[in-house]
Amino acid sequence: MAWASWTTTGVFTGPGGVRTDEAGVITGELDVHTTWFGSQAQVAVQYSGASDWFTVSGSPVDCPSERDSRNLHELVIEGVRAGALETVPRRFSGV
Repeated sequence: MAWASWTTTGVFTGPGGVRTDEAGVITGELDVHTTWFGSQAQVAVQYSGASDWFTVSGSPVDCPSERDSRNLHELVIEGVRAGALETVPRRFSGV
């Protein structure tokens, strides 16, 4: 089965931060990680330089292709930078 992953480091959150399952809303400088395996994408964030990862609320999401998972990763980064990312986007094809 196919898989892929992407990590973007040093992403600063907008004022509303990112909602996670484990820690609630977090803000500051984060690393964003997306893993795609088969038909789902898992999205997590961590404080840059830390070791603990937090699941972004709404993750995992159905994701039919590696290309879609890359698009999803980019949308999550945009959401982190904008702030107030409440959940992983559900529509990400064709970005």
